[in-house]
Amino acid sequence: MKKLIIILAIIVSILVINKEEKIIIPKESIRFRVIANSDSDNDQIIKKKVVNNLNEEIRKITTLNNSLTNSRKNIKEEIPTFANVVKKTLEEQETNQTFTIDYGMNYFPEKQYKGIVYEEGEYESLVITLGNGLGENFWCVLFPPLCLLDTEEEAENVEYTSFVKELIDKYF
Repeated sequence: MKKLIIILAIIVSILVINKEEKIIIPKESIRFRVIANSDSDNDQIIKKKVVNNLNEEIRKITTLNNSLTNSRKNIKEEIPTFANVVKKTLEEQETNQTFTIDYGMNYFPEKQYKGIVYEEGEYESLVITLGNGLGENFWCVLFPPLCLLDTEEEAENVEYTSFVKELIDKYF
């Protein structure tokens, strides 16, 4: 009987983990997006460098963002800083790509990430478009602060575990 309960628990866990669900980011939120020039390897590398170089600035404003009003104010004040970081990154990459920074209502396509579906629509957001803006993009949420920008080193040191595997190993 104990094994049957464990097997049922494992099956239910797998079904719950694999179920796609719609999660709605709160209406009072501000998204952040960096769109690459294209999907070429070089343009994707440049996009990642831009995101990584903006990391410190994004962390600063997300720690200050305790309300939607403060978030809007802080983001608007930091746009020149963001522009300087992007410009410097593009210069370091020896590319003549242009870029734009737009803060306001911007279109976001539907996005699936880790089994969660984020609906398409117009959202208040800070969007940095590199070159033609035809490539894959990075995005997260600035308010409420859900931007977890990890350095490549931090991302590589993450250890993933499986509750289901641990149960199987323990009892079988």
